Amino acid sequence: MYKHILSFVLTAIMCLSINAQTSSITVKVISSHENEPLMGATIYVQELQKGATTNFDGIAKLNNIPNGKYTVTISFIGFESINTNIIAPTNQPLTIELSEANNQLETVVLQTTRSTRTIKRIPTRIEFIGTEELGEKAIMNPANVSMVLRESTGIQMQQTSLSSGNTNIRIQGLDGRYTQLLRDGFPLYSGFSSGLSILQIPPLDLKQFEIIKGSSSTLYGGGAIAGLVNMVSKTPEETPSLDIMLTQTQALGSTANVFYSKRNEKFGVTLYGSGHYQNTFDPENDHFSNLPETKSISFNPKLFYYPSEKTTIWFGLNGTYDEREGGDMDKMENGENGIHQYTEKNISKRLSSQFVYETNLDSISSFQIKNSISFFDRNLIIPDFQFKGKQTNTFTEISYYKDLEKIYWTFGANLYTTNFNEDDKSQLQRNQNDITYGAFVNNVLDLSDNWILESGLRIDYNNDFGLFPLPKISLLYKKNGFSSRIGGGLGYKIPDIFTEEAEYINFQNILGIDKSTIKAEHSYGVNLDFNYRRKLTDDLTFSINQLFYLSSISNGLLLNNTNNGFFKFENARGSILSKGAETNIKFTYKDFRWFLNYALIDAQLNYLTGNPQKPLTAKHNAGSVLMYETDKWRIGYETYYTGKQFLSNGTKTTDFVTMGLLLMRNFKLGSIFVNFENFTDQRQSKFSPLVLPPHENPTFPEIYAPTDGFIFSLGVIIKPFGNNDHD
Repeated sequence: MYKHILSFVLTAIMCLSINAQTSSITVKVISSHENEPLMGATIYVQELQKGATTNFDGIAKLNNIPNGKYTVTISFIGFESINTNIIAPTNQPLTIELSEANNQLETVVLQTTRSTRTIKRIPTRIEFIGTEELGEKAIMNPANVSMVLRESTGIQMQQTSLSSGNTNIRIQGLDGRYTQLLRDGFPLYSGFSSGLSILQIPPLDLKQFEIIKGSSSTLYGGGAIAGLVNMVSKTPEETPSLDIMLTQTQALGSTANVFYSKRNEKFGVTLYGSGHYQNTFDPENDHFSNLPETKSISFNPKLFYYPSEKTTIWFGLNGTYDEREGGDMDKMENGENGIHQYTEKNISKRLSSQFVYETNLDSISSFQIKNSISFFDRNLIIPDFQFKGKQTNTFTEISYYKDLEKIYWTFGANLYTTNFNEDDKSQLQRNQNDITYGAFVNNVLDLSDNWILESGLRIDYNNDFGLFPLPKISLLYKKNGFSSRIGGGLGYKIPDIFTEEAEYINFQNILGIDKSTIKAEHSYGVNLDFNYRRKLTDDLTFSINQLFYLSSISNGLLLNNTNNGFFKFENARGSILSKGAETNIKFTYKDFRWFLNYALIDAQLNYLTGNPQKPLTAKHNAGSVLMYETDKWRIGYETYYTGKQFLSNGTKTTDFVTMGLLLMRNFKLGSIFVNFENFTDQRQSKFSPLVLPPHENPTFPEIYAPTDGFIFSLGVIIKPFGNNDHD
């Protein structure tokens, strides 16, 4: 009797033990048409309310799954979602094929294209930086997005001030004023508000970057002569998400980021907050700061409302307070004394709102209304001079989309206003108001299974500078892992005083824009690229992208001396011409990824006599990134080469190499990481001085190399709801 009871108890215990066992499930998601992996697809286990996202190879791993039978939903934007049953444990990885959604408008693959097509079916060349890579760059620099852009092929982050750290983005050698920055399709910073812009965009609440190089004005208006960068925010999902990121550097920089999101049937919310403090950092010990003292706070709450399955309404606010002071370390620590007089102080405030209403009218058409209002206030103070002003921008757009079987139409109209008011106490009143009306049409046409044509036309009218017709055309050919795109278009830029040259001299003695004599800048651009991807073995994949480009700008805005000690803007008599090539190569082998890139940037100022090469633009740039990634570990090693450059006085600089190393360990409730940025400590001060005497009235040479040198950071990412795709 006792033997039977004991046997029953042991059997029950074994059953409970078996039921309590957990296992891992590996799922690979590919496209049914091209059999290529889909990075960013979502795998969701309904019974457990647990999910994961596929990596570069289209693979996702669900860990700690109790043994049993489950319903799993596999979805990817632009593709038909499917439900399937799985039984855990399973020893074999599951391969799921998804078919493209031809007539569904619920999702947008790339916001920049304004279409529901996948990136491989869009003739316009778009570079995509997804959540995974954004996470890596956020670790390297959690305070702003400069690291994301700096390490993209053909993009340069040009620092214009040692004291404030102000940095502009340059695409293919063209000044930052020619690049349009967007967030969720809204214009971000232009004119006065472009000051310190890149330094005031934290990365943690962003899920992807979309970059178009070359003239992109047809869909988004003037300003996108060099290209545009659209930063897409995270949206709420049914599974709550909470990310807390804390980072500390040896240079006394501290950053805290918090992001939360949650959605139910009718409402959703995302909440983001960021705080950053940087102490002055002087690695040369020359008593001038290489990193300014910085105090920055950002917040970005959004509320989403879903009145039906067809309609989404959301409203967001974005605010930033940023105070930074750099220069003479003795003055900042002890006050002005003798020769210790020079500091530069920037106090800026940003506040903007965004509103979007979008609805599907039927199975093939949709309608959207969007509006934003942005306010920017900046106070720049140096000895014996102050530049202070406020700018208000508004943007309103109505658009209509129609997705037929072979053709996708986009129609829209918008209104953009800019109002800059300089402080009443300023000697030079350089106020400027601009109103621009725009209307556009764009279509993507499937000529055949292999050929796709995109064409569009925008017509803008500015209240002072007149009418701007902006056509574009692009053609895509794709077959068996090979594709090629060729396209081009026109662009323009409304002139204002906020150029890199003006920022460099802190806007002192610069006359305002004379609209009776200054013309708007005009441009044209052409791109040609080739893509090839091949699976060499079961574990080894190779891909290459080769781009050739040309951009030309006429009526370029120049800042010239006058005879009475002032500076005024004039139109250049010759063109600004940027041409070159970009090469990107990727190898993937099991858990390893190797990225190689090279950029040839031949930017010339044809209005100059003598050497027309654009100053502070390296003609040759190259990079290598080697990544090892598993569920538990992420290790990355980077090497970047920057070629020789010319200064404005014709001096040729030295070339240099920077290196970085990232180590990250993932756990169920988060991750810890260490990052060694520029660990070979390359600094411009090793090649040439950053500050020239006299000490009380210093001169700051142009910046062509890193100024801060080696930065070591240590941090932790906390996920209280669990790190679903890691142990």
